[in-house]
Amino acid sequence: MKTKYKRIVIKIGTSSIIDADSNIRKDVIESLTAVLSGLNQAGLEVLLVTSGAVGVGMHTVGMHTRPSEIGELQALSAIGQSELMDIYADHFKAHDQTVAQLLLTRDVVDYPKSSQNVLKTINTLLKNNVIPIINENDAISVDEFDHRTTFGENDQLAAIVTNFVNADLLIILSDINGLYDANPKKHPDAKLLEWIPAITEQLRSVAGGHGSQFGTGGMETKLNAADLILQNHRAMAILNGQDPSIINQLISGANVGTYFSAERPEGRNNESK
Repeated sequence: MKTKYKRIVIKIGTSSIIDADSNIRKDVIESLTAVLSGLNQAGLEVLLVTSGAVGVGMHTVGMHTRPSEIGELQALSAIGQSELMDIYADHFKAHDQTVAQLLLTRDVVDYPKSSQNVLKTINTLLKNNVIPIINENDAISVDEFDHRTTFGENDQLAAIVTNFVNADLLIILSDINGLYDANPKKHPDAKLLEWIPAITEQLRSVAGGHGSQFGTGGMETKLNAADLILQNHRAMAILNGQDPSIINQLISGANVGTYFSAERPEGRNNESK
């Protein structure tokens, strides 16, 4: 595949892999693993940041309403992370693709010696054509006094990982086509923004709202991630994760989703279309 990218991070949100009835979207996972395996086997370096541990845990124990108590959430995460990794591993194996699990806490990337070690691990995996599957270690993460271990949510984690591993591009797969000039769920005439060079207060005013009951994200968290990416002179895209094959279109240069970069990509403008 001809592309300008060498190392990319793909983040998939809970809403893309868990439906409204708390069922696991194995069709999406199958498509995602096929796409990422193909990219890796074509010579790109691919990292996957996945949400969904709590959602899969809820599915496993038959729970339909997300609890608010931290202990319950961490227990569900511990249950769901194991199940989620098994699902990914089985689907990647069908494409002869080896994967590895990395559960991170914020202090791992904040402290020099630990960050050096984890970066060495990631680079070694990529050198050997292994796809790292990354999630926050939600079952144990907590902030206490001056010891910070949480990332906050996985859009932030994905942006931090992208900068940390010096990736060219972050792709966030969501349940929406990209960023609009108004909330498309409330305004049917809302128009998709093709290219965003900077995060402004006007953009933030459009991006309010929470994610699904199974996840913690929303468009505001994605703008925070984009801001962090732009500050580090990298690129990011928001795509609809319902059909992950859209990833191939984006990295081949197609005008899909919303693209964040300081310089305007060919064929895109920052006017709503």
